Amino acid sequence: MIEIARIDHFVMRVKDVDATCDFYAKALGMEVITFGRDGIGQDGVARRALRFGQHKINLHPDDTDWYRAKDPRCGGEDFCLITKTPIDEVVAHLEASGVEIEVGPSDRSGALGTIRSVYFRDPDGNLVEVSNYP
Repeated sequence: MIEIARIDHFVMRVKDVDATCDFYAKALGMEVITFGRDGIGQDGVARRALRFGQHKINLHPDDTDWYRAKDPRCGGEDFCLITKTPIDEVVAHLEASGVEIEVGPSDRSGALGTIRSVYFRDPDGNLVEVSNYP
């Protein structure tokens, strides 16, 4: 039996890497990093990611052929991030950052039980859920 410990990274295909980096850095405080050998992909395009804690989101520009997924699409992601920040503070920060909250705060089902969540979209239309366990 295999026991999975955590998610290391996942990949998002994006139309504008700079806009995506700016959004996640401002809205969620993620660190923008350059990675890989010399930080450059085979086609000479910089490899960038968003790092938070022990995890990262690799960003693949829409106009490159780096993709490994069978049918990658911009805006097709839907994921949940857990924060220690109280959800009311998350809402206040997102609103102050100009991020439109689509749903919430509301109770949802997380991996470990009930979570309190807000939903919003990034520049590509990906659905981002930020939650905490009460």
